[in-house]
Amino acid sequence: MTAKVEIEFTLNGRPRRVTVPADMSTLTLLREELGLTGSKLACGEGECGACTILVDGVSQNACLMFAVDCAGRDLLTIEGLRTEDALHPMQRAFVDHGAIQCGFCMPGMIMQAKYLADTTPGLTREGMRRGLEGNVCRCTGYKKVFDAVADAAGIDG
Repeated sequence: MTAKVEIEFTLNGRPRRVTVPADMSTLTLLREELGLTGSKLACGEGECGACTILVDGVSQNACLMFAVDCAGRDLLTIEGLRTEDALHPMQRAFVDHGAIQCGFCMPGMIMQAKYLADTTPGLTREGMRRGLEGNVCRCTGYKKVFDAVADAAGIDG
């Protein structure tokens, strides 16, 4: 039987305390224990980006991170971007540019795009493309995604 560990962390701005099996992934914690289904399980190997969240402001693949490693950390999921009044500007840009296709990979794509916009001064279109390479989408040719990110991040051209 797997040992259980009690952890405390901040999730989308709110303190949380949960008991988790030591071998549980953060993605499983989010989806199955906490009901936050925006982050998706696709490859389970950190290759597709569908499970991207921000941990202490840094993008992470939730499928590769143990839930116990969330202890004392600040997690932000796609559910935490929206306020009561409005979508986050990155979410709004994806909607406005028609970049949302089936929606499966978009939460991870939006979280990675937010991370890039927040942490890369002078972000260029090439930098944006390179920064989104780890987020795979089978429904789009990426043009609308790149246009949305460029708009929200204030990238010219």
